[in-house]
Amino acid sequence: MKLSCELAWLGGEAAERDVLLEISGDQLVAVTPGAPTDDAYRLSGLTLPGLANAHSHAFQRALRGRTHAGEGSFWTWREQMYELATTLDPDSCFALSRAAFGEMALAGITCVGEFHYLHHAPDGTPYDDPNAMGRAVLAAARAAGLRCTLLDACYLHGGIERFRDRDAAAWAERVDMLAERGPARVGAAIHSVRAVDPDAARVVAEWAAGKPLHAHVSEQPKENEDTLARHGRTPTALLADAGALGANFTAIHATHLTEEDVALLGGSTVCLCPTTERDLADGIGAMRRLVDAGASLSLGSDSHALIDLFEEARAVELDERLASGERGRHDSAALLRAASADGHASLGWPDAGRIEPGGRADLVTVSLESVRLAGTAPENALDSVVFAATATDVRHVLVDGNEVVVDGTHRGIDAVSALDETVRKVWA
Repeated sequence: MKLSCELAWLGGEAAERDVLLEISGDQLVAVTPGAPTDDAYRLSGLTLPGLANAHSHAFQRALRGRTHAGEGSFWTWREQMYELATTLDPDSCFALSRAAFGEMALAGITCVGEFHYLHHAPDGTPYDDPNAMGRAVLAAARAAGLRCTLLDACYLHGGIERFRDRDAAAWAERVDMLAERGPARVGAAIHSVRAVDPDAARVVAEWAAGKPLHAHVSEQPKENEDTLARHGRTPTALLADAGALGANFTAIHATHLTEEDVALLGGSTVCLCPTTERDLADGIGAMRRLVDAGASLSLGSDSHALIDLFEEARAVELDERLASGERGRHDSAALLRAASADGHASLGWPDAGRIEPGGRADLVTVSLESVRLAGTAPENALDSVVFAATATDVRHVLVDGNEVVVDGTHRGIDAVSALDETVRKVWA
């Protein structure tokens, strides 16, 4: 397959013109800038590498519009989330996840990291297949045309019954039964230091050696206060003690950190989810300090208050402007790397997220003809897309060389109808 891109971002500070892409199977085999041709399909607009949603709770898509208004806090929102979580079974989990993943594909997301803790029946009884819910999520991603890394979360304390395994050994035994199939990876998650004690966190970290390992970290001040009162250590320090931190570790949110925490996370990835963090009044993280300490940045849509990685990317910069009074803390290329290559790497796909020979043939083409992007010049296309594009500007999406979205339409799912039907059924 040959594709001719009007503009394409190849990882530099600006887009390249007339880029010829040659694809064989699921790989890019040649990338040639400045090569206009008439014998290749023309992609008009700016073509980017596939976007990676590094932190998703797919079932929470059903909360959109139902939990955002009115008074409350993260903790009152959590009770509403628990109510939703008790309603799902493997069939409804598949349907809702498939619809949410379909929306992601339309937004240019080619890979999703599903932070999964809906493990058992609502009363805590394991299904006949103890991984029935996890398999439903993986099947939903395949049906939507996305790659998926299932980050199976160890959850031992608090929450509701269906989240919890008996202990860390039982968690590991269950996850060992989850084989990687097709375009999927299986990684691990420590839900939080509230839900997983230090000894159990070490078991999870050891299981995850060489695999993606994620954890919610310091999302709320109360989490820090409770952890310090109980253990005399911050959540980040506890995870470091458990051997969790390192190149394969991703800290989710990391909003309320000490200077010591920032230094400890310097060799890891931090995943920010600004649209959820602002919805839940979590606060604004200091990603610039983390980047300066050596951390990588990835992005997620978390509770899916919005599914739009362009909004997540620019919010990292714009929210820090509000908090710091300074502009230009993260440039457009860095924000796009977070949304693509660094997000994929945090999910165990280091060969994705770059338009280069040998990379996965994941492509997202953004139209420059909407009212938001009209007047964009080639030399400022990158800045225009990062700071003004929305998910609705995505026109074409390839995942592993397969066309998933064409002319703004998902080839396999009517996402609007699927979301309408599944969300209504959940709340019926």
